[in-house]
Amino acid sequence: MDLNFSKPGEIVKRLCERLRMERLALEMTQADLAGRAGIGANTVSNLEAGRNVGFENIVRVAMVLGRTKELEGLFLPKLDSIEDIRRYDSIANRHRTARKSTRKSGNA
Repeated sequence: MDLNFSKPGEIVKRLCERLRMERLALEMTQADLAGRAGIGANTVSNLEAGRNVGFENIVRVAMVLGRTKELEGLFLPKLDSIEDIRRYDSIANRHRTARKSTRKSGNA
């Protein structure tokens, strides 16, 4: 499935359908999956319906369904050239600096 020309809502809908089909293929109820993932059955229902659910819950469900391999590719750096590698190395070594205060001295 090429997601490059899909809207976020379309991608969510497809992934939710896949999640439901995978659960059913493994002959699990929402309650079964929820219990094994350590989350509530409502959370599984919300996931399958595409309602907002925390990323950690998605990871838990993927673990129970044996789909952690698919998660490994998420957000990996795109390293297609030497320049990409150099840029990534410089970002990886960069440390975050403290924010400057916007409050002026003398104001209480």
